[in-house]
Amino acid sequence: MSIDRKRMIKVQEAKVPTLSCRNRGTRMGQPLVIFTAILSFLCAGIAQSSSQTLHAVIERANVEPDIESMPVEDSTHKVFHYTTTNDNVKYLFATAEPVLHLKPGDILDTNTLDCFGNGLKKPGDTLRMAKGDNPLAGPFYVEGAEPGDTLAVKILDLQVDGEYGVGAFSPGFGSINSSHYTPVLEAKPLKEGVWFYKINHDDNTATYKANDSDFSVKIPMHPFFGCIGVAPANGEARSSIVPAEFGGNMDSPEASVGNTVYFPVNVKGGLLYLGDGHAAMGDGEAAGSAIEVPLKARVQVSVIKGREIDWPQFENDDAIMTVGAYRPLEDATRIALTELVHWIHRDYGLSELDAYELLSKVGKIHLNEMVDPNYVVVASVEKKYLPKKK
Repeated sequence: MSIDRKRMIKVQEAKVPTLSCRNRGTRMGQPLVIFTAILSFLCAGIAQSSSQTLHAVIERANVEPDIESMPVEDSTHKVFHYTTTNDNVKYLFATAEPVLHLKPGDILDTNTLDCFGNGLKKPGDTLRMAKGDNPLAGPFYVEGAEPGDTLAVKILDLQVDGEYGVGAFSPGFGSINSSHYTPVLEAKPLKEGVWFYKINHDDNTATYKANDSDFSVKIPMHPFFGCIGVAPANGEARSSIVPAEFGGNMDSPEASVGNTVYFPVNVKGGLLYLGDGHAAMGDGEAAGSAIEVPLKARVQVSVIKGREIDWPQFENDDAIMTVGAYRPLEDATRIALTELVHWIHRDYGLSELDAYELLSKVGKIHLNEMVDPNYVVVASVEKKYLPKKK
């Protein structure tokens, strides 16, 4: 895959009291950023010309660049902005030229496209109009991340970026119909279907409307990344459809606001990818899609030196969670449970046998999806049942 180097757009760094100068709920910081940009423009004595006008400086202060910008600082962290388009997405989790370099503690504001590359826009559109499968933003290089470390990605904010979501059924892809991996003799193959979901930002719902009747119902939204992961080990390049040890297309509702995702670092810089936004999804992703949406996203990256893990993990204030991704489903479950036993033993001090017994009584299993090349299960335990962390 050819990856062009992206040009830098330099903007004046400014101290702002909010974490974002363009996204939701932070509009109070925007006038200050515009004022600072105008002041910098005047103080620098830049002559107005046809190539650069005051209007252009104001547009840059709104931080909507084609690609990457120098950071805006708040009182603690630097905030970087990256705009994802169909011209710069990737379709592989792989070692590739980074689009942006971040340092531990930096915050990334970006957007993602839906799994169809925002190609389906109205009733009557078909899957042939999709730009690709699961376009990815990135990769983002995190300074100091090396093999043997853990890359931590804290999800600070996710907002559905549009007025409609899309659901689709594609013949040969689903949990209870014939597929390449699970052939079934069907009396009549299911036909392709596309559903459009009206997004209501005011009450945080998406409306399902049946294609073959007048039935409709509102579904609460829970935005999350369907795809989030890092470059695989050993120089591998894996399709954005695949979930595995590097994360990838995990379709995990756990990849949502308030949770931190941990990944094994396989290559220098980690190389983080994001994409495949979901507004809501049922357990198992039965028919092969969620409510597919573009997202506006804010994440914070950090590196845990010397903490070596084999599979992705999630954590929040209340629980720790581990991922298993494989076929058959019972092996994915075994991976997730084994990783959770190891985590409890290492960080909370219980013997592996005691942790095994405890999970038998209070552990939880969440079937994320059973439609992709690997199935994904997340095992979890609430922290209230664990000893104090070592």
